[in-house]
Amino acid sequence: MTSSLVLVAKGLTCSPRSADRDGAAVHRASLHVGRQEMVAVLGRSGSGKSTLLAVCGGLDRPDQGQVRVNGLDLAAFNESERRTFLQREVGWVFQTPMLVPLLTAAENVAMVMRIAGERPENLQRMTMMALEAVGLEARAGRRADELSRGERQRVALARALVKAPSLVIADEPTAQLDAGTAAEIVSLLRDAARSDVAVLFSTHDEAEAAQADRVLVMEDGVLGEPPPGGRS
Repeated sequence: MTSSLVLVAKGLTCSPRSADRDGAAVHRASLHVGRQEMVAVLGRSGSGKSTLLAVCGGLDRPDQGQVRVNGLDLAAFNESERRTFLQREVGWVFQTPMLVPLLTAAENVAMVMRIAGERPENLQRMTMMALEAVGLEARAGRRADELSRGERQRVALARALVKAPSLVIADEPTAQLDAGTAAEIVSLLRDAARSDVAVLFSTHDEAEAAQADRVLVMEDGVLGEPPPGGRS
């Protein structure tokens, strides 16, 4: 399962940085995710899951504690290094896909590689490989506003995968989807982990969390192991 650790977070204490993230502060949370491993953070809305994931992926800095991704200490980055890290090392999927409506699925995926400075001759090949991985190669030329909600979220996942990140972080990626479509997204995250990526995702759904290799539970900003026999 885990051949090497990709994400190692120790003693994280942090407050939510914006109103659209979970409301609870995080208190001394520690976790790790290995290559080819999928780890779920299970918790109710407002428990601190989004705050934790934002710090683990480098979007925010902790008040205390340390985060390392592929051995890199995120606290040591200057702003330019942090932007490069975010462009290359971490693929993000959020509750809403945040696609550009008038761009095609392929154009939305290719955009992240353009921003990262990828060579133009590589863009089409990499984009189509990412869309194929999520089963959307036949919809590559459709505008984002012509896609279903589930298809848009799959484009968002392709956008996260196209840069071949070492870590994918998915923050409640199924929150706005029906049960069948949500199961497809979790399955695709499972496939991403099998392809040598470390996957960390949050959910409030115990059945979704059960698909992960390991489950951690977040309650009122405190991260821990699930109780024997599941949550009460």
